[in-house]
Amino acid sequence: MDGKVHVYRRENSSRWQCAVYLDGYNYRSTTGHTNLAMAFEFATDWYLERRVDARLRLREEFPTAGSVARFTGSGAKRRGATAPTFRDAAKAFVAEYEVITLGERNASYVKQKPRQLNLHLLPYFGDKPVTEVTAGLIQDYRVHRMTSRSDGEGNVKRPSRSTMHSEIVTLRQVLKTANRKGWITGLPDMSAPYKTSGKISHRAWFSPDEYRTLYEATRARAKKPKKERWRGESEKFHDYVLFMANTGLRPDEASRLEFRDVTVVEDEDMNERILEIEVRGKRGVGYCKSMAGAVLPFERLRARANPKPTDLIFGPVQRELMNAILDELGLKKDREGNPRTAYSLRHTYISMRLMEGADIYQVAKNCRTSVEMIEKYYASHIKNTLDASAINVRKQKPKKTSD
Repeated sequence: MDGKVHVYRRENSSRWQCAVYLDGYNYRSTTGHTNLAMAFEFATDWYLERRVDARLRLREEFPTAGSVARFTGSGAKRRGATAPTFRDAAKAFVAEYEVITLGERNASYVKQKPRQLNLHLLPYFGDKPVTEVTAGLIQDYRVHRMTSRSDGEGNVKRPSRSTMHSEIVTLRQVLKTANRKGWITGLPDMSAPYKTSGKISHRAWFSPDEYRTLYEATRARAKKPKKERWRGESEKFHDYVLFMANTGLRPDEASRLEFRDVTVVEDEDMNERILEIEVRGKRGVGYCKSMAGAVLPFERLRARANPKPTDLIFGPVQRELMNAILDELGLKKDREGNPRTAYSLRHTYISMRLMEGADIYQVAKNCRTSVEMIEKYYASHIKNTLDASAINVRKQKPKKTSD
């Protein structure tokens, strides 16, 4: 833990000890283990508990691990103790999660946890004792999320499968924190009943004709914006559409992209200029080689901005402008009713590469994803990668012999 925790062994003792200095106090404990690897594991968990307690100032308010008996049975009422609530567990989880994932997970992903808790989980579970969060209550929460929201016309707005899954993951992490602190004796069953595997829905993308319609509309908007003061944003958005559809970057990756991360190079194999991009995304630093169609938009962006190397190329996604143009073109939803977003430009890049017969492994590597993900979500676009001569093989019938 960056040198904060010390593991040592006293003379004439076979068991390892651990120590840490926090907020002016020295904390020491025996690990109870003679094996050094197991002592390391104990010391790590022990340190995180001490760190969370120090940050939240909850040493006297919350019980320490192993004292769950104080909050169960009739004795709790006699002593006037109250059981820890889901809100208490959520506070402890957020502080612990920030400490343990510092520098390990994407910052936006870490910030997503408190947002999910504040918007959805705490309003429903917040004041309930954490021991009362059962499998039945979790299923009631699923039903609540599926039926509690509606649009202006009274139609129910159901969260997507991935959104629901993400919230249940956060719920599980909070309950794991409560379990580690001894507030509950085990985790409830959080599996979704009645479902074995979800329907695979292909990602919303733009077909070649739809993509042509889109970039022609953005080009027209860039040349003749509805208001002159919007010219700069319209030109930038047109280049954004071309850049994204020729690189396959995720919107969050493009938002963090700086000018120093992009280099124009000559590709010897294709004998054309492309972009080499250092991508900083949810899995750390990756690399991307663009199509030739991304070079001109990037050079226009660089010429207009006259930037420093550390300046952002795009910054936040222009969602309002994109939604306005898609609504005007009638392209906001695909034929299955899935809404198109900036992510659809990445799906368009992948789909078009597959339709052109690109190697699926190379596409996956260039897009920093897996072959399995591409086969799962883009299977409807890989017909050109299938070899009909290898599929439609027939056994030859034996020739009849004459007597």
